[in-house]
Amino acid sequence: MKQLFFIAGLALALSFPTYASDDSPGKGEMKTVCHPKKDKNGNEVKDKNGKVVEECKQVKVRKKLEGTEIPPAKK
Repeated sequence: MKQLFFIAGLALALSFPTYASDDSPGKGEMKTVCHPKKDKNGNEVKDKNGKVVEECKQVKVRKKLEGTEIPPAKK
């Protein structure tokens, strides 16, 4: 009997979709950031045309949250 209730509850829970809002921590704006590629000695790596090679990666832009100011401590 317990198994029947468990299976019915599980089926009911899986039937309702869950929607995440746009402000959830998993969502965010992505931005590409590129830096010049460097070798072991710290020199910039250049391709056969003499142009500096860049290393690019995707990073998430996070929102800065507004907060209330902390009052100064009483002495």
